Amino acid sequence: MAKRALILIEGSTTGTGLLFIQAARRLGLHPITLSTDPACHDYLGSECTEPIRVDTDSLDALIRECSRLRDTYDIVGITSTEEEVYATVGMLCRHFDLPGPNPTSIERCCDKFVQRQLLAQAGVPIPAYRLATNRTGVETSAQEIGLPVILKPAVGSGSCGVRLCRDADELAEHTTYLLGGEHIWQSSPRILVEEFAQGPHYYAQTVGNEVLGIGAAEFGPPPHFVYRESTFPAPLTDDEHQRIADVSLSSLRALGLGWGPTSIEFRWTSRGPVVIEVNPRLGGTPGPQLVQAACGIDLIAEHIKLVVGEGWDLRRRHLQTAAVRNLLPDRDGILDWIDGERRAIALSGVAEVKLHVKPKAPIIRYGDYRDPIGYVIAASPYLAQTKAILQHAVDLIDWSITPFPTISGP
Repeated sequence: MAKRALILIEGSTTGTGLLFIQAARRLGLHPITLSTDPACHDYLGSECTEPIRVDTDSLDALIRECSRLRDTYDIVGITSTEEEVYATVGMLCRHFDLPGPNPTSIERCCDKFVQRQLLAQAGVPIPAYRLATNRTGVETSAQEIGLPVILKPAVGSGSCGVRLCRDADELAEHTTYLLGGEHIWQSSPRILVEEFAQGPHYYAQTVGNEVLGIGAAEFGPPPHFVYRESTFPAPLTDDEHQRIADVSLSSLRALGLGWGPTSIEFRWTSRGPVVIEVNPRLGGTPGPQLVQAACGIDLIAEHIKLVVGEGWDLRRRHLQTAAVRNLLPDRDGILDWIDGERRAIALSGVAEVKLHVKPKAPIIRYGDYRDPIGYVIAASPYLAQTKAILQHAVDLIDWSITPFPTISGP
């Protein structure tokens, strides 16, 4: 009998790629990764998995490779951890008659301008926004909305190229960055200029048409939006929870989503919950681990079950308050040493400690998902207790970074 194979399109730079491979194996599946450059996913070699080089930007190339693999394997599911290829995953699933997301809905959702239009048409509360393709358009849009504003690429993920612009100088600086050749565009530049919706940040983790839970998050220092800490579930009143849940379900309907996991980000403003962004796929680490620490649901394993057409189980195994802290460096340079991981993980209530870097690694802060050098997750029955455990664990971890040498002129 042919092995039941799970095809993964591209790996992951956020840690979930390895977790998908491990979960697939636990479910008795043979994971196969198709990637334009398998070498950029370092965990593939160490996991003895089966990476295959293929142009993942070409639907025809992926269809040919999957058809070839069907001669050897029983392909029972196709998925990805990466937003950039998730619409392609939906097309592949339809071609091979496998469960998967609606590719049209995914494409529309991944274009933040189109997503904003669809949400607005459905009456979902969102920030004021404009689309610009040049410097004049950015300046005019910012004047119409009023500073401060957020500039972000219309297509992208991981907070890449996203910045809060509080005055005209910051607006000009970031516009130059986006349009001056430093930011890498997959297509012609399209910039979303948005009102800065101010208030506490929340996110709803949905699965299908069900709100699994709502978390709270905090960012590092502006002007960037790098996650510093997240708590799941968020400390909300019943009314606040219901209002966020209602807007979440309205967002899914407006965007034609409702298959698989999504993450919907909010700011709680004077208007109540305002949708900042709908992410039409499972988020990267440490999001799934935080949910598992809080309620015992392995979102990655349950997502794979859905992908292969099996029933999933979203019953809570336990109920705790979990929190994660990203370890954020305060400077660029060379990591001299990092220590304390073992002491931190030994603490009662610490669920996971993960370091992304090793000594002598270069540390460069980009102002996006690449900045954290690790994270710590803690969980307990009570929010205050969880926060105390998390802070104790983080205090046990320390590191030293030597700044890059300054290059002086001639």
